[in-house]
Amino acid sequence: MQLVTTQTSVPRRTRGLSGTADGRVVPSVRRRLVPAIRGSDRFTGWAAAVAVTLLAGFLRLWRLGTPNDLLFDETYYAKDAWSLLQHGYTTGYVDDADKQIIDGKVTGIFTDDPSMVVHPEAGKWLIALGEWAFGMDSFGWRVASAVVGALMVLVLIRLVRRLTGSTLLGCTAGLLLCFDGLHFVMSRLALLDIFMAFFVLCAVSCLVADRDWGRWRLAMSTSGAGAASRVRDRPAASGWGPVRGMLFRPWRLAAGVLFGLAVATKWNAVFPLAAFGLLVWAWDAGARRALGVRRAWLRAALVDALPAFGYLVVVALLVYVATWTGWLLHAGEYERALSDTQYGSYWGAYVRTDAQGVVGELTQSLRSLWNYHQDVFTFHSRGLDDATHAYASNPTGWLLLNRPVGVDAQLDIAPGEQGCTAPEDSTCLRQVLLLGTPALWWGGVLALVYAVFGWLGRRDWRYGIAVIGVLASWLPWLRYDDRPIFSYYAVAMIPFTIIAIVLLLGTLIGDERASYRRRLAGTVVAGTFVVLVVANFAWFWPIYTDQLITTPDWLDRVWFERWI
Repeated sequence: MQLVTTQTSVPRRTRGLSGTADGRVVPSVRRRLVPAIRGSDRFTGWAAAVAVTLLAGFLRLWRLGTPNDLLFDETYYAKDAWSLLQHGYTTGYVDDADKQIIDGKVTGIFTDDPSMVVHPEAGKWLIALGEWAFGMDSFGWRVASAVVGALMVLVLIRLVRRLTGSTLLGCTAGLLLCFDGLHFVMSRLALLDIFMAFFVLCAVSCLVADRDWGRWRLAMSTSGAGAASRVRDRPAASGWGPVRGMLFRPWRLAAGVLFGLAVATKWNAVFPLAAFGLLVWAWDAGARRALGVRRAWLRAALVDALPAFGYLVVVALLVYVATWTGWLLHAGEYERALSDTQYGSYWGAYVRTDAQGVVGELTQSLRSLWNYHQDVFTFHSRGLDDATHAYASNPTGWLLLNRPVGVDAQLDIAPGEQGCTAPEDSTCLRQVLLLGTPALWWGGVLALVYAVFGWLGRRDWRYGIAVIGVLASWLPWLRYDDRPIFSYYAVAMIPFTIIAIVLLLGTLIGDERASYRRRLAGTVVAGTFVVLVVANFAWFWPIYTDQLITTPDWLDRVWFERWI
């Protein structure tokens, strides 16, 4: 499928309000709101997208259970997920639970008291789904991440294809995500950020689909499908434009559900929700302004933004609370064990009396859940003030890969051990490093700089998705640079960075009106960049996948001291 813009010259004597100074016809409302589409290749588009997704899935599932250990924060989330399966809520565990789990013992490792978890439960339920299907082992607690990581590739392909009208550019975006080292390693660990990034990307994809759907409905309501080919601009029926037919927005409802799941995985998803909510308002105002609606920003705030608040915020809140159902059903255990924590006594005397009736029980459970959230917020805002971590990094340098996270390392493997072929005066090692593919991330910085110009200077709304997505996932962390935060939080930014890259590559290649020489040169540049990213990923493959590697070969891949 290819998006094209028809530019028809008109005789000089007919030029006026219907023509531009250079002789092009002013497009109709329908043409401005609904781009012309020709050469639909739905089968090819889906077949190519599925092929790239299968490649991503194969890479992420290959030797997924290696290393057979609880890596980094897997020690929390894998056990919390198993506890949710066994008890319906998160409990504590014995001191040597990790060793027992690795040895294959998964009974008798939990205590009776509930555990105070500091992240919501949606992502842990997904990890639990993998453990339910494959067992409490390293493959079982990682398989959900691998599946979600591969599905992110599919979603990004379809999103970019919708943005550009090009199956080639969509698949290019999918390949770049497939071969990003940070996304790859995160897809092979039972951490929460990959799930949050997936839900945010899906929600944004739904909002883009809603933008197309909403503008199509506006165009049909204004000009009429049958009369669209005969009528250039039919005045809106009122000074507001179409209203009643725009109230039901199924794609926005889906986006609200997905944003709710994102926040129910990690709280920081609330920032993309807020940022894209404002962007949706801007899109709606622009669509009504194209219809000739005066004071479109104000009127869109009333007839579009208020319903959007319900779809995106209210629905997300309901979904968020629903994901705590296991907690709510066992609120009594939490009230008994945690109502007087080291973070503050918010709960009050009500926990010492039994609620009466279903409504009373639900009200008390929701009240306790609110107080529990105050405890968790206190932990996040003040409980880590004096904490330190060797792999903590300043978020200002995340886009430049200033400090990757080593989630596993086995050092000083002597020659002859585990197949080590290092010289006698050297050793081998194994490592799993959370490091983005440098060629992709550093090229992404340049693309994001251009994206700001493309959005504000060229007024290309598509670049706004990339800019808003990156800023909303990145800037909020700057206020927490005095506590341990990690560069892998940036996994939520990489899909939007890739959108900026692919849009820039598309600009370099040019549209079908560009000269052959221009398109050839642009294609060579774009192809060279993609090949460079794939080769760069292959170079770092040993330290992404815990491969045995000699120490000199490892040093060839650790380009900066801060990467150690």
